[in-house]
Amino acid sequence: MQVRIHRGAHEIGGNCIEVAAGQDRIVLDLGRPLSAGWDDVVPLPDVSGLAAPDPTFHGVVLSHPHLDHYGLAELLHSDVSVFLGAEAERVLKAAAFFSPISKSPRLAGTLQDKVPLKLGPFTVTPYLTDHSAFDAYSLLVEAAGRRLFYTGDIRGHGRKSRLFDRLVAAARDVDVLLMEGTNVRAEATPAQRTTETDVENDLVNTLASTPGLVAVFSSAQNLDRLVTVFRAARRSGRTLVVDLYTATVATATDRPSIPQPGFEGLAVYVPQRQRRLVADSKEFERVAAVADVRMFPEDLATERGKLAFLGTSSTAAELVDAGGLRDGAVVWSLWEGYLKQPAGTRLRDLLAEAEVPLLHHHTLGTRTRRRSRSARCCLSVSAGRADSLRSDRSVR
Repeated sequence: MQVRIHRGAHEIGGNCIEVAAGQDRIVLDLGRPLSAGWDDVVPLPDVSGLAAPDPTFHGVVLSHPHLDHYGLAELLHSDVSVFLGAEAERVLKAAAFFSPISKSPRLAGTLQDKVPLKLGPFTVTPYLTDHSAFDAYSLLVEAAGRRLFYTGDIRGHGRKSRLFDRLVAAARDVDVLLMEGTNVRAEATPAQRTTETDVENDLVNTLASTPGLVAVFSSAQNLDRLVTVFRAARRSGRTLVVDLYTATVATATDRPSIPQPGFEGLAVYVPQRQRRLVADSKEFERVAAVADVRMFPEDLATERGKLAFLGTSSTAAELVDAGGLRDGAVVWSLWEGYLKQPAGTRLRDLLAEAEVPLLHHHTLGTRTRRRSRSARCCLSVSAGRADSLRSDRSVR
């Protein structure tokens, strides 16, 4: 078995790994680099079979539905077989109405936990893993008598943290362990983690100390965070109001454990931008489906002390204008670095002018302060008796 890392070894995100057994090949992940702007043209990696038919190429297996792992799939030739989690596909299809960049690639099949997938001489077995992306997998690849385990993006502090020990057991007897290294730390550096439970408890404290509305800004596709905020709201005796985007994605999972319209203590607000999307598309059934639990700007103002809100930060201005954030607070529940980008700066200025406190409640991994070159890589490698392991340093 031979392995070539085309992207992701010297950057965070944009993963693309080519695995070969003789002349036969597959690709694990096909991500868009996080460093690329929305208008930047990012070409496909130089892998035969991605842009044109090649009988020795057997497909692309995507570990999870984050753009830095699947974002270039839309450039693939139509003959390429692509595989992604079944529930992940439903989430992306639901999200595409609100965020066109989230559209699902055309799939030849879907992944299921511990159900092997045969691609030519390769057997790929997905292992469900704990990650902020819904329906995320690590991948065990077997061919030519060798075993490679690719973790994809992993964590051990989410709501599925019990899966971490199973992942460690699955990766124990392999020839090559190919894993993400975004949180690699020096051995002597103590771990400093914030778990989803910590975020929930922090939110409960914030809700208790805030007389007005607490608005939590997060990703609509981070369903672990939806569960966290819903639990915190219920513990605090408040109704959780989610935007239509979040409600749509939650419903698409078809999981009765995911808070969604119909849950006691959950309501839906349709922000102005999402109202325009519905009106322009004439898909009014989207709003009709939540009519019984819908809230309006005046409701967010008059009932603000009894509510928590979960949505995207683009809603901040209308929450301020409606009076919903009077005596309230905003919780940033994403990576803090986004607040330094232009949109984050505008949000901070808006809240400062309105005298609305901005708090940060988010899970946190550990990053070493003094890192070697390999520790800065997104992909770190532990190799046993693999025939060949190469990293393409010409593609960053």
